[in-house]
Amino acid sequence: MSSPILHFVSPPIPYFIDCGRTFYNPGETHIRRNSIGVFDVIVVTKGTLGLGEGSQEWTIQQGEAFILRPDAVHYGTAPCTVETEIIWIHFNTFGAWDECSDMNTCLANQTALMERHKVNAYLNHSEVCSIFIPKHFRLKLKGFELLEDFFQLEQDPRSLRNWKRQNIFQLFIQHLDQELASTSDGTALQLADRIELFIRQNYTRKITNAHLQKELNYHPNYLAKCMLKVYGMTPIEYLVHYRLEQAKKLLIQSNWSIARITEEVGFQHTSYFSYCFGKQEGLSPLSYRKKLIGHR
Repeated sequence: MSSPILHFVSPPIPYFIDCGRTFYNPGETHIRRNSIGVFDVIVVTKGTLGLGEGSQEWTIQQGEAFILRPDAVHYGTAPCTVETEIIWIHFNTFGAWDECSDMNTCLANQTALMERHKVNAYLNHSEVCSIFIPKHFRLKLKGFELLEDFFQLEQDPRSLRNWKRQNIFQLFIQHLDQELASTSDGTALQLADRIELFIRQNYTRKITNAHLQKELNYHPNYLAKCMLKVYGMTPIEYLVHYRLEQAKKLLIQSNWSIARITEEVGFQHTSYFSYCFGKQEGLSPLSYRKKLIGHR
């Protein structure tokens, strides 16, 4: 099923707000609403539901789901012809998100979206990642099992119920993200994640394209192609970027000298570390430290 893709950046992870069930008799339609301020997951468990968002219209069959945007006009497009039941889930996110026509567009816009997210979510040093969810999709058994868990908590106290629903919702979002990854360009996504993990676990050591080829058993050109597609930079560019992000943390969380930080994050020469830092941040490591925490 071809579908637009909703692209979220976390942390923070999109969070659960409320859920429920709605029943439609033949002749009834989905209510018209304008910019309700939350995402609305509509899962049809029985019958068929006609939905419109802006100028686009869809027919959601039994077993399918659709995610309505928080900033658009939603409406029913046609009366139900049979008894129809839906599960709805309202959720939201704090930070940046986008809707793209396909995965390639999501990945092409990923770097800009992440930078916008760091500003919107006030994240300066946190590692962020993407969550990709199809707008219109068929739900598998695992997804339905997670949805039913929402409604097995009615006997729990409210405080406990809300914690558990947040946890179930995060598992549901993770399930949708992984399902999409398995049906899109899975090789590139999975290999890029393997490269990123290797770099994160070994960034203090010397890493070259030859090391990556030996470790992952792929030609450096293909490794670079996958990383460029998913992360917007080559493995070596990502290595430098990751080292600099770790250095930024040490600059504000320790009294270590620039020389020690250089060594701790895997750079061999302080001059090259300072050059790379200035190129990425627009100021020297010492100026960065003084700007954020003053003189130590």
